[in-house]
Amino acid sequence: MATTATTGFSVAVPAPVAETIRTGLRRRRSISPQAGRALEILGHAIEYLTDEFIHQGGTFCSSDSQLQAVQLLMAINRQIYLDCPEVPAFTSRMRSLLHLQAN
Repeated sequence: MATTATTGFSVAVPAPVAETIRTGLRRRRSISPQAGRALEILGHAIEYLTDEFIHQGGTFCSSDSQLQAVQLLMAINRQIYLDCPEVPAFTSRMRSLLHLQAN
């Protein structure tokens, strides 16, 4: 397990996820309707809490419970997204198709 820290709030993330975040790989994912709905709800909650924080004129402090809540929701959002299976790249699909045709 690795941990990622954003403004002093640590969230445990499995090592492969941390590696994907670090390298910045952008792969398409197959998102189920349930995961899509969860991402949508979490996105709205993050947006709402962020807007409230800005509207109240909050200061960025790692001990602020509202910021910690936003960071927790963002970590859950990222975890749901990264748990969705990756869609194979076009080249990978073509290679496997050609390999099957050759046999």
